[in-house]
Amino acid sequence: MTGVPASAAGGHRRPAAATVRPAGLWNIANILTMVRLLLVPGFVLLMLHNGGYDPAWRSFAWAAFAIAMITDLFDGQLARRYNLVTDFGKIADPIADKAIMGAALICLSALSDLPWWVTGVILFREIGITVMRFWVIRIGVIPASRGGKMKTLAQGTAVGMYILALTGPLASLRFWVMAVAVVLTVVTGLDYIRQAIVLRRAGRTTEEATR
Repeated sequence: MTGVPASAAGGHRRPAAATVRPAGLWNIANILTMVRLLLVPGFVLLMLHNGGYDPAWRSFAWAAFAIAMITDLFDGQLARRYNLVTDFGKIADPIADKAIMGAALICLSALSDLPWWVTGVILFREIGITVMRFWVIRIGVIPASRGGKMKTLAQGTAVGMYILALTGPLASLRFWVMAVAVVLTVVTGLDYIRQAIVLRRAGRTTEEATR
């Protein structure tokens, strides 16, 4: 025996597993989510300023909405890629998504730019799917589908076009973009319901098998 620890003498030992430190609250992903939440009241003020029909203020409101939608594209990706997922982010991110979209839809309907039934269909779907995700979260996670991503893109594009004071052919085009968004909203919503039912049945089958 040399009295020297094996580690110091170059002995073969399995290296200790690297400890993964939990992400703190103040990380880039959460900051982007917070920015999106703060943009909601700012967007509403810009949208309704001067009666809600001033093209200049509507352009400022569109800029706020666009920034919010862009941050939505990046905060989740950053959180997953750099292990920045936190409990705050899990709760605040979907709230921020629904808040900015809901604020825009309600403002547009209140200004008679968008029928209330369109706002109702979209908000009912978004809130309902969020509740359903929590309903099955103990069994599994319903992943975002390609259709769901297309729905988000269509909704963001359509609402953005309605926020701008468009005239002429572009005003007609936004109607069809919104129609596509509504169809995708309904179709993907039904698909999420199907997935939730499958997950619940699978969970019950597993519980019964382990009894």
